[in-house]
Amino acid sequence: MADRSPAPDTPELRERWGGFEFNESYRARADKAIARYPEGRQRSAVMPLLDLAQRQVGEETDTQGWLPLPVIEYVADYLDMPVIRVLEVATFYFMYNMKPVGKYHVQVCGTTPCMLRGSDGLFETCKKRGMKKGHVSEDGLWTLTEVECMGNCATAPMVQINDDNYEDLTPERLDAVLDALAKGEQPKTGTQEPGRHTSEPANALSSLPEMVDANHDYRKDW
Repeated sequence: MADRSPAPDTPELRERWGGFEFNESYRARADKAIARYPEGRQRSAVMPLLDLAQRQVGEETDTQGWLPLPVIEYVADYLDMPVIRVLEVATFYFMYNMKPVGKYHVQVCGTTPCMLRGSDGLFETCKKRGMKKGHVSEDGLWTLTEVECMGNCATAPMVQINDDNYEDLTPERLDAVLDALAKGEQPKTGTQEPGRHTSEPANALSSLPEMVDANHDYRKDW
């Protein structure tokens, strides 16, 4: 699993990020998020503000974004919160990156359903491209993280890359997705199984088949 400790607090980190603040666009989005909560409950907006801060860092660095400690401190000040409380949130949730990542953050699910459906092969595909768990690749494109279940067990194995999910993967299908991203293209998201649209059964229905055409009442069959 990923290391959830923050990046070391160095003079270089302070020099680069010590003056961070929301730009006009992100400030408007942050204030809109805060306004959703009643007076006195503004701290409840800590999660969306951390996400916005990470996204602005991502735009500034042409990466998926991360949360340097000075940026976390800025969010804490914005919400009048103790820094440790904001840091607790940031280190708990995997949606926040605590260290620099590449342009594309490749999060491979290694939990049992994905493992049984071939996620080991997906890790090998990433390894062949120079990806190493928890590190930015030499070309700056990729960061590989192994994660726990992301809720797409019916279309396993799956990978989340930045904000998008790619499902029903094989090593060859993942290669095609990564090739497209490396070229600056946007590959098809969701299932990669030909003829499949979402998470419907890949073949014929094996249960509740009468529900295809009508809202069939099965209670009398019980």
